[in-house]
Amino acid sequence: MSMVLHLQQVPARNGNLWIRHGWRVFRRQPLALLGLFAFGFLAGGLLSMLPVVGPVLGMASVPVFSLGFMLATHQTLQGGHPNVQVFLEPFKLTPARRNTQLQLCFSFALLAVLVLLGAERIDGEQQRLALELMTQPKPDPEALAQALTDPRLIWGALVRFGGLGLLAVPWWQAPALVHWGGQGAMHALFSSTLALWRNKGAFALNGISWMLLTMALSSIFSLVLGLLGLGPLAMYALVPLGMMGAVVFYAGLYFSFVDCFAFGAPKAADAPQRDDEPGSA
Repeated sequence: MSMVLHLQQVPARNGNLWIRHGWRVFRRQPLALLGLFAFGFLAGGLLSMLPVVGPVLGMASVPVFSLGFMLATHQTLQGGHPNVQVFLEPFKLTPARRNTQLQLCFSFALLAVLVLLGAERIDGEQQRLALELMTQPKPDPEALAQALTDPRLIWGALVRFGGLGLLAVPWWQAPALVHWGGQGAMHALFSSTLALWRNKGAFALNGISWMLLTMALSSIFSLVLGLLGLGPLAMYALVPLGMMGAVVFYAGLYFSFVDCFAFGAPKAADAPQRDDEPGSA
């Protein structure tokens, strides 16, 4: 059964609300959500290590990973306890939706691999040269500077990150539109693109807020450890902090979907719904 989804435009300030709601969800099920993130990250990494088909399978797991976290967030809001089954649920509804999800997964994977191969052709040799110089005990400063400022590195980075960023737009909410809305692959990709465009202010604020928050917390955490004489441990200590931030980010994806498509009216993670919560705009 498909739910009726209505594309809507929300205020830019809602981009920050998605972070707040993601944090509230995390506080309700921290261990379960951290475990899901670790499992999904490890499974994707292991798939990508398989010979020949590994890179494609690893990339194909990305849409399933994001939808799985949306389902985990949805279950948490309903008072449930999410487990690894959330990554299998998208393929259990109907054969039609399972096939559509597989189409989204492998079309995303093939396009992403093409983007990465294109970037590799541009800056691959230069990247290897720069890495070799940086790993030398006493690298030649002039040679290292020349390698790092090579235009091929800049163009390669633009192709790699710009291409993957553009590719993420149509796939951002497409798996959720298939799962809850029963849309076909092309319909879902179009709807996701239109939703991000119409709510670009909220998504831009969300991205900027995440960037500033990450920089601020990392700096403060490193400074505190340095003052305590634990500076060398900063990199190791930042790993759990990074995992927690990633879980909050992925939990927030659900609320961006709720806002963009008026999907239900979920209760807040720790209080009755207020006027500033997703689904109420």
